[in-house]
Amino acid sequence: MKEVTTHTIKKETSSKSPFFISYLITDPDEFGNTPEELKRNLSKALAHFEIDILCFRDKRSINKKILAQTCLEIGRKYKVPKILINSEIELCNELGFDGIHLNSKQFEFLKNIKLKKLFTIISCHTEDEILLAKKYKSDAVTYSPIFFKKNKGKPKGLDNLKNIVSKYQKEDFLVIALGGITDVKNVKSIMQTGAKGFASIRYFKI
Repeated sequence: MKEVTTHTIKKETSSKSPFFISYLITDPDEFGNTPEELKRNLSKALAHFEIDILCFRDKRSINKKILAQTCLEIGRKYKVPKILINSEIELCNELGFDGIHLNSKQFEFLKNIKLKKLFTIISCHTEDEILLAKKYKSDAVTYSPIFFKKNKGKPKGLDNLKNIVSKYQKEDFLVIALGGITDVKNVKSIMQTGAKGFASIRYFKI
């Protein structure tokens, strides 16, 4: 495989299939908790990287609806193919997101969400959770943490990720690596496992 840089990753994560998914997840600590901060920081990231999936994630801000709307508007401006919201099912429907990223305690909602034809990702941390996500026909899972990340438990590691990918990944069930992915070296190693893509917050912060 050719040497990977931020430039080649940008090129290889185009919407042409097959491709290696770049999945940007926002966080108020990195992208801001005011509309102005979020707009500025997210615009920088989307101008620099070619993002395939964007997810608004904010577990604490009181102005969450306004921030979610801002994220959606910026994502549309930069023509991100899929724009999701994390966990917030009501806001997903109200604001018109393309789909939702459910947390690992929301498996009970998967069936109804799929009936609405929303693109769905669910967070998985064990093989049993992946089997459940597959049973309920989630479009994709994030599997984490792959690398060390403070307060996120023991990392799964690349060998475990490769095993999960070989056992479960299909064209209609994608495995996206998450957790501790902060630099190009990490992304290169994820590519080698066969995973369909990677998700990160800090990697995309400009």
